[in-house]
Amino acid sequence: MTTRNGPGQDEPDPGLDALMRERRHLTNLAYRLLGSLAEAEDAVQETYTRWYAMSREQQDAIECPGAWLTTVAGRICLNMLGSARARRETYVGEWIPEPLPDRTEWISGRPGGATPDPADRVTLDESVSMAFLVVLDSMTPAERVAFVLHDVFCHPFAEVAEIVGRSPAACRQLASSARRRVRESRGPASPTARQAGIVKDFKRAWEAKDIGALIGLLDPDATATADGGGLALTFLHPIEGGERIAHAWAEIARRRPDDMAFLERTVNGRPGLVAQQDGATVTVFAFDVVDDRIKHIWVIRNPEKLRHWPTT
Repeated sequence: MTTRNGPGQDEPDPGLDALMRERRHLTNLAYRLLGSLAEAEDAVQETYTRWYAMSREQQDAIECPGAWLTTVAGRICLNMLGSARARRETYVGEWIPEPLPDRTEWISGRPGGATPDPADRVTLDESVSMAFLVVLDSMTPAERVAFVLHDVFCHPFAEVAEIVGRSPAACRQLASSARRRVRESRGPASPTARQAGIVKDFKRAWEAKDIGALIGLLDPDATATADGGGLALTFLHPIEGGERIAHAWAEIARRRPDDMAFLERTVNGRPGLVAQQDGATVTVFAFDVVDDRIKHIWVIRNPEKLRHWPTT
């Protein structure tokens, strides 16, 4: 699309392509702020709706459209975070951020498929690991927005202040508080290759129903949390302790349907597992591996959060 919309405004618009290229940045920002790709897409769509609701003269008066879009998207996400907290009070069970597959599986339907448009893809780096997103979800909306904008996307506090509606000094304090939460919640992560090996060993022990091996791979204080959203059967409360998790997972293996397969996959840029049944992804398992032990397991079964996962 390279023309302006509106009566008598069909001339080529060389700036429109650049404007639409901001979509990838906005989607990346909104996903980290909201922890939900569906909500991130809604926020980005609303941002562009507000842009095109302005007159040509109003648009031309904006010196930096990209900065304007970021500011509006940030404010929309801030409002959505506030309403999301209220909605989660009635959410069935635990709420876990929406997991994302590896980019080679994204939307295309199967490993090795065609690469999607970059505008529809979230960059999978440390700031979208499940462990990181869970910490972000523990923050207040203002803390989360200030921290993500400044520490992840490198926006100066003067710009953050315009979005959050507080002074730059107050935003600096918000980001500092959020940074402290991140430091306190994270131990020394194992290298990715080592994490992949531990997840592979976990899968092997799980399928063998080897409780002793599972206990050896789990941190004694490990926790397992599941999200079915009331739409899929799962445990409602976190399971605490490596031994309890090992027994629970052995029981899951015993009850596994014959047509269900456990596969090694990348989940939010980290080694994980998925369960597929009749070719459809029905469960995603994300792991936090610290000091070569599994510290956290997140189990996502809510089908509304698995819509981007492939069906083979």
